[in-house]
Amino acid sequence: MPLQVGYSPGQVDQIVSHIDATGTIEDSPHLREEHLPVFDCSLRPQNGTRSIHHMGHVKMMAAVQPFISGAISKTINMPEDSTVEDIMNAYTESWRLGLKAVAIYRDNSKRVQPLSSGAGTNGKKAAAAVTVEEKIVYRPLRRKLTEERQAITHKFSIGGHEGYITVGLYEDGQPGEILITMAKEGSTISGLMDGFATAISFSLQYGVPLKFLVDKFSHVRFEPSGWTGNQQVPYAKSILDYIFRWMGAKFIGPEYGQTEAGDSTKLRPTEPQPQQSLPFGPVIEDAPLCSECGGLMTRNGSCYKCENCGGTSGCS
Repeated sequence: MPLQVGYSPGQVDQIVSHIDATGTIEDSPHLREEHLPVFDCSLRPQNGTRSIHHMGHVKMMAAVQPFISGAISKTINMPEDSTVEDIMNAYTESWRLGLKAVAIYRDNSKRVQPLSSGAGTNGKKAAAAVTVEEKIVYRPLRRKLTEERQAITHKFSIGGHEGYITVGLYEDGQPGEILITMAKEGSTISGLMDGFATAISFSLQYGVPLKFLVDKFSHVRFEPSGWTGNQQVPYAKSILDYIFRWMGAKFIGPEYGQTEAGDSTKLRPTEPQPQQSLPFGPVIEDAPLCSECGGLMTRNGSCYKCENCGGTSGCS
């Protein structure tokens, strides 16, 4: 086509070089004035002044509309300095020419748009180039257990409620999963403990420290609670309390079985009691709550008693 209208290859190269340098074909060397409208677009180029008039969009659609049954998905692009009257005339002329639908967009009417002509007609500067910054996204990685793994199964009893804890181990001996099986329990508590154990297993495999879980769930109080027969965790305030204090004592340190959330000052029954004047017996940090009034019980021989209402944990 360039050769047919009289442009030599050298002239074509100079015209293309001008477009690459300025972003517009206007003022290109060797380009004849009568050929310039061929290159007009719907939006004015950033360094140019020419564009297809918005009524040209309307007339192009009007030429095609008689040959199709539906409307035309084509936007009428209008310059930024368009007035309300210009937009009204565009709608009126579209109706007069028989268009079935019209979509109008005024340049720079939104802060973000897919196409932009650069600087607006009001002398606004072109938007600054967007700087792309590299952003490192850290995603959690799951450390799965091997198909065959070592495991520990521990039987427990809390106030007559028996169950089993199975802990799957990594090669380094650290827990990577936990399974909880309640014996002779209904489907509700068994299902809840199974779902809870699955959530804890995923937490361990995604890197949640065991110490955090032990500190979070130890000493949680709810029924069933009671004596366990386990010297490491003699009294459990709940099933969760027993599970995580046992795991803390097994995999972190023996102090987690007997003490409150990291406090190593718990008074044990075998230790001599401090000589001090107290209105009641010495308070044991891990003492249960009274089932009658809810008060904190105190040591009474090998059992506990409530100084508030006189209730006991089973002894006279």
